[in-house]
Amino acid sequence: MQAIDDAFLPVSALEVPRFAGIPSFMRLPQVAPAEAQALGVEIAIVGIPWDGGTTNRAGARHGPRAMRDASTMVRMVNQATAVAPFHTARMADLGDVIPNPVGLEDTLQRIETFYDGLVAAGITPLTAGGDHLTSLPVLRALAKARPVGMIHFDSHTDLFSDYFGGARFTHGTPFRRAIEEGLLDPKRVVQIGIRGSTYDGEDREFAASAGIRIITIEEFFDRGPAAVMAIARDIAGSNPTYVSFDIDAIDPSQAPGTGTPEIGGFTTFQALTMIRALSGLDIIGADVVEVSPPFDVGGLTAYAGATVLFEFACVVAPLVAQRKGRATVFNERLRAVAKR
Repeated sequence: MQAIDDAFLPVSALEVPRFAGIPSFMRLPQVAPAEAQALGVEIAIVGIPWDGGTTNRAGARHGPRAMRDASTMVRMVNQATAVAPFHTARMADLGDVIPNPVGLEDTLQRIETFYDGLVAAGITPLTAGGDHLTSLPVLRALAKARPVGMIHFDSHTDLFSDYFGGARFTHGTPFRRAIEEGLLDPKRVVQIGIRGSTYDGEDREFAASAGIRIITIEEFFDRGPAAVMAIARDIAGSNPTYVSFDIDAIDPSQAPGTGTPEIGGFTTFQALTMIRALSGLDIIGADVVEVSPPFDVGGLTAYAGATVLFEFACVVAPLVAQRKGRATVFNERLRAVAKR
């Protein structure tokens, strides 16, 4: 199964207990951002511990640390797909973007600058937030050259114009700003899982006028995950696409640790099924946001977020390998079992 040199493989729990050592995302090597390109890193997992865009229950700034710790449970191979992501592409934990906890604009610029460096180095980012405003500066870096599409899993649209009489940068506005700034092609944006009460429908009016496809939770349950993802794939097409996953898309009975929960969401299994259906799309980056440990129960939400990140890695690693002219590495034992 070997394809990537041992220096880029996670520490095995068969050799070092999960509770020992300094935690990194999925027990991957920790690499300084300035050294990543020279060391051949192809996929970076990055934390953005910041929730300066939160409008009510803060706490998502602690999400990356909680997901790092929870991700020590992740093993080498995806049992459902037989993909061995860490053997397929060179991944590393590049640490955190260090925010300014009292400076919103400064933090947005810090994030954008950090991701500018990843783009210049040809490294695909997987991000652990942080509140959903963190997606905006990431998109500012990834979409500088052209607007991109987006598949967005959430219970909220995050398309509001402003809050509190003119505050334009909150976790409820990132994708309105991204469209206004020409970072997203709205006709290639699909939002999945939208539900709950709302303010006045202004966000939905904007979505309709811009051409954004919203799949409410009611439509999701009517159609089912497979049909919904067929729609999402058709909207994204073959062009570059970003994926954003707000953990509150999952029902709070299974992911309670989030600042703005909405009952009636999809299950963790349905979430993983939909992420696996992203395989083959031109994904330029993905994030998991709004994991808020102060509201979590037994680390359940942090582990859900870490598992979503792993599933993203299993989708993105084969794409990166293909770009590099390498084959995807599968676990042949699992593939053989699956064929029986």
